[in-house]
Amino acid sequence: MSNIVIVSGSPAKVSRASSLANYIGGLLNNHGHQVEHIKVRDLPAEDLLHAKFDSPKIVEAVNLIVNADAVVVVSPVYKASYTGILKTFFDLLPEKSLAKKPILPIFNGGTTAHLLALEYALKPLFSVLGATEIINGVFVGDAQVSYSEEGVVFNDSELENRLRSNTNDLVQAVIKHSNAIVSVK
Repeated sequence: MSNIVIVSGSPAKVSRASSLANYIGGLLNNHGHQVEHIKVRDLPAEDLLHAKFDSPKIVEAVNLIVNADAVVVVSPVYKASYTGILKTFFDLLPEKSLAKKPILPIFNGGTTAHLLALEYALKPLFSVLGATEIINGVFVGDAQVSYSEEGVVFNDSELENRLRSNTNDLVQAVIKHSNAIVSVK
């Protein structure tokens, strides 16, 4: 069983991003993986803003990332990029903390005009943190999903299939990576 961390960069308690994060978590649980959620909005704001690396909550969240076998990052697009709160959290991660882990980025936004934010905003950030295996990201347009505290409802079956497929690609990458580690020992 692998440990996969889902980071939600939404500042809102109930949002498309948080609903998508929960949906992906359910898919991964169904594959038999242990899933941990980091909701950046629940981390102490002062600790994030003042870069308190020694804050117990920050240390706990950072350790989840460092010890993960894979990471899923879900964020709304604000002003053509990921949220500021997500960036403040990623600024606290150690160098190379995403090395040797598959990463699945998922963005949601109002229109497909934000589609390229996956490529020009998130991927460079992941690369700086050592990621070398970035699964094809998924952009979710606001009209493609409805959400509530109960979860996400897909208005587009093709999108749901793409999310399932890319999540499966992440699972396969985790399996491949764990087999590579076993064969090296």
